[in-house]
Amino acid sequence: MLIINAVIKTIENGDIENGYIIIEENKIKEVGKMSDLKIISPLSSCLDAEGKIVTPGFVDAHCHIGMWEDGLNFEGDDGNEDTDPITPQLNALDAINPMDRAFKEALDAGVTTVITGPGSANAIGGQLIAMKTYGQRIDQMIIKAPVAVKAALGENPKSVYHDKNQTPSTRMATAALIREALYKAKEYMEELNDYQESPEENDKPSYDAKCEALLPVLRREIPLHIHAHRADDIFTAIRIAKAFHIKLVLVHGTEGHLIADALKDEGYPILTGPILTDRSKPELNNQSEKTPAILHAAGLPIAITTDHPEVPLKHIRLCAAVAIRAGLSPAAALSALTLWPAQICGIDDRVGSIVPGKDADLLLWNGDPLDIYSTPKRIV
Repeated sequence: MLIINAVIKTIENGDIENGYIIIEENKIKEVGKMSDLKIISPLSSCLDAEGKIVTPGFVDAHCHIGMWEDGLNFEGDDGNEDTDPITPQLNALDAINPMDRAFKEALDAGVTTVITGPGSANAIGGQLIAMKTYGQRIDQMIIKAPVAVKAALGENPKSVYHDKNQTPSTRMATAALIREALYKAKEYMEELNDYQESPEENDKPSYDAKCEALLPVLRREIPLHIHAHRADDIFTAIRIAKAFHIKLVLVHGTEGHLIADALKDEGYPILTGPILTDRSKPELNNQSEKTPAILHAAGLPIAITTDHPEVPLKHIRLCAAVAIRAGLSPAAALSALTLWPAQICGIDDRVGSIVPGKDADLLLWNGDPLDIYSTPKRIV
């Protein structure tokens, strides 16, 4: 397929005011200026963009789509196995329902990629995956699985297990459980390494599903995504990450704007949001629409997220518009919906910008992509 006469927002390499894109086998093969276009072999179809804007598909780096199904209660609630506070072995693949109508609504709104998985009831909730929003079979929609392991600090695990009269009922216990799980997995990893190096001299450790699930985190193959709203919880997440030398992605960072200078020195990426919700619990008391702008100004990697179903995925552009109104530049907002979340989650080799080799998840707009009155037509 050939797209011509488009205003191409590559995100990664600037804008092309009048350009073309060649797509082959659902991959971007070539991008350039119309003046440089040379058709060597016939293509199956040609789309004249007539000066309209083309962007990459949007990426939401933190949501729970498919885990809490739209319009259902317990029957479609598969996001938290809140019977055990440490469940890293749980895999979102086994819970997501791609037939949930929220996927189509998200796709119609321009969201082509999501990172989704367990919620924040548990200190460690399970494995997150990166997936497309289009398809019927989850196995064929995967971009990367697991893409991260989900952990949580603050009120959510504390409240859930306080109601059950069991640990963790305090912030101390939540952090202690996460450390304990990581330490056990570290010992398990060392025993595995010893066995692999000298199987004649060392016994192979008994299989442990929880430890196995944490090995990619300890090996720095994938990050630990830690849910943290309050400033003290954010700093606890950082202490844990440093203690085990693991990759950390901060999720929410609601009070991040209050400690931006300190976070700047640390440099950890933050998946901001949602900023369209009410202050439904005490740790959201300092929620601000200015947070994405302040964190970006401090030089921190950020992404705009919906935390679907807290804010429906179809409203992700509205989240960006609110962030722009509060001081984030439109260019930064568009990057925070595309390339930056892809980079933070380690899937930017596939999505997030319009460059050769990436998936052809492209959006053709009938107006400004950040104008909520505009609508996208998906091209893939």
